[in-house]
Formats: sequence, structure tokens, C-alpha cells
Amino acid sequence: MRPLRYSINTTLDGCVDHREGVPEPQMHKHAERMIAEADALILGRTTYLMMEEGWRDPDQVAAMPEWMQSFATAIGAAKKYVVSSVLTEVDWNAELLGGDLRQAVTELKNRPGNGLYVGGVQLPTALAQWGLIDEYQFLVHPRVIGHGPRLFDGLEQPIDLTLVGREEFRSGAMVLRYRGRE
Repeated sequence: MRPLRYSINTTLDGCVDHREGVPEPQMHKHAERMIAEADALILGRTTYLMMEEGWRDPDQVAAMPEWMQSFATAIGAAKKYVVSSVLTEVDWNAELLGGDLRQAVTELKNRPGNGLYVGGVQLPTALAQWGLIDEYQFLVHPRVIGHGPRLFDGLEQPIDLTLVGREEFRSGAMVLRYRGRE
């Protein structure tokens, strides 16, 4: 069974609004490695559309710093499964993940491979409640925002985690990796 890993940028106060993080080269290299190592990404509609808008247009990518361009290449090449009850078709190396979400993700996890990554806010909350996420990776920015969407809003029960790794960047941001307690 391949693991499902959740990765998200967050501020110290748990804000997961992507506009509130401060991008820098080490963070992008870290995300690029994660994506390259994954068999596929599982994204909700909002995250898929946001990523496509930000990283697909070659002219827009060409105007970015070089350290951002390589991330664009990695995410463009990644296999993507999109969860949506609104979209009727997707492209950009993506396919819609239909039917019962819990069953569909379980079937993806049961395939051989290196692992899957899920991103976003609402979709991971549902997957966490079902116990489908094997590892949580929080890229914590050294900022306090005081507003915006928060990690796991609406989670019905606590999830106890064990720290299994961390990486610190020159900017003061850190990647904290957790697995569920057994």
C-alpha cells in the first residue's frame, strides 16, 4: 500500500491562505522534490484550479525567477487526480476522481508505488477524518496573520500525531513531518 501524505503551507497561527506565505527558493525546492517523488497528486477543485492558474501558462512561468520555474515544471509533469462535483473535465495531466471519495482514495492507496500527495484545505479534512492520511507535512512560515482559513476547520475529532522529521530553512520557515500515533 502506498502512503498518502498531506502537505500544506501554514502560518504559525494556522492560516492556510496561500497568499499569506512568503515564497523562497528552499521551500520551492522542497515542494519540487516532494512532487517529483510522488506517484500522483490528489487535489480538490479549488486547489487544482489555483495551481493550474499559477503554474501552467508558459509565458507567466517564464517571467518567474528560475527557482520557481523548476517547480512549475515538476507540478506540470505530475499526475493529478481531481476531486470535484462541479468540473466535468480536466486536463494538465489530470483526471477526475469520481464515485465514492473514500473508496476511490483507498483504491489509489492500494496500488503499488512510492506514494500520493494531497493538498488543499477541505479535501484533506475529510480524508483525515476517515484515517486515510498517513503523513502530515506542514511547511510553517514564521508569520502570524490573525485571519483566513485555518488548518482542519470542522474536524470532528482530534488526531494525535508523532513528530517524525523536521527541516529548517534559512528564512526561519520549517517543514514539520508527523505520522498518526499508533
